[in-house]
Amino acid sequence: MPLTSDITLNAGKFDPAAASEQSKRLNDRLIEFIEKGPKWYEVGAAKYREMRLKGETAFPAPKVLPDAIDIKIRSRDAGRGIPCRLMYPKARTTAEERKKCLGVIIHFHGGGWVIGDEKSQDPLLSFYADMADAAVISVGYRLAPEDPFPRGPEDCYDAAEYLFKTSEAEFGGPVRFIGGESAGAHLSVVTAYHLLTTHPTFNLSGLLLHFGCYDLCNGFPSSINFSRPLILNREMISHFVNAFVPNMTPEQKIHPSVSPYYENLEKYRGRLPPALFTCGTEDPLLDDSVVMATKWLMAGGYAILKIYPGAPHGFTGFPDMLDEAGQALDDTKTFIQEQLEKP
Repeated sequence: MPLTSDITLNAGKFDPAAASEQSKRLNDRLIEFIEKGPKWYEVGAAKYREMRLKGETAFPAPKVLPDAIDIKIRSRDAGRGIPCRLMYPKARTTAEERKKCLGVIIHFHGGGWVIGDEKSQDPLLSFYADMADAAVISVGYRLAPEDPFPRGPEDCYDAAEYLFKTSEAEFGGPVRFIGGESAGAHLSVVTAYHLLTTHPTFNLSGLLLHFGCYDLCNGFPSSINFSRPLILNREMISHFVNAFVPNMTPEQKIHPSVSPYYENLEKYRGRLPPALFTCGTEDPLLDDSVVMATKWLMAGGYAILKIYPGAPHGFTGFPDMLDEAGQALDDTKTFIQEQLEKP
């Protein structure tokens, strides 16, 4: 009998030949657009945020939906609320019905801890709400460089702790999932660590981790070697990280609250929430997802890793232009429904 590996991987997903012609065309267009436009660190974060709202960056302008509700959640700072975006399932139209959701999904938006806000992902929030029959709350955490670490993560911790205490009474069920894209996936993991440490009874149906960044100190080879300006590359990552954790030493950057890859997951054995990791092969953060999913499994956690050939960073933002984006949403739906069916 031939020797078999204790870790199996669908290597064909990582073969450049597996990329579709559709993804190649989109990637070429994105590179062309990004090369023509300024970077956020060239025009300033505030100016670039304005450009993004107008659709003047590689990403289309955020689509704001009228069903979403702007709310605030109390923060640890006296007199300051955390702006959040609340989306209910479309089928729940009355105040009484909305108090009977199956629970809450907490969402942290992407944008390198610098760009984006709680209004950046209304269609995704609506998708989650309808599919899971859940109230979905996107957290408008403070952004760098104006508010560097630890302010953004602290807002995520505060919002999550508040919702864990109040979701049953306000929305009909517990917090079921925490998730986000890119920097939002990073914040989802460090928030899960925080809750695992501070709440002995912490329980979660799952984490939704789309193309996250988990090593802010050294970076994995896929990010170090990625130079093409395809949404994100090594130069852009460096600017985002320097804005988020300015003047930090390498020793400080490997703290798990900064770089979740360095956490000792053994101390959470038996308590890690199920996790879905998604990433495209044309993403500098590909290694981050592969390695973190493997670490999750090694510590006894349940992890699903889904890889999409040819897909760039942030590819779920192009559902009308890339079939892989729709597939990732379908996979996320399946993961959520499977976890909700578990006792």
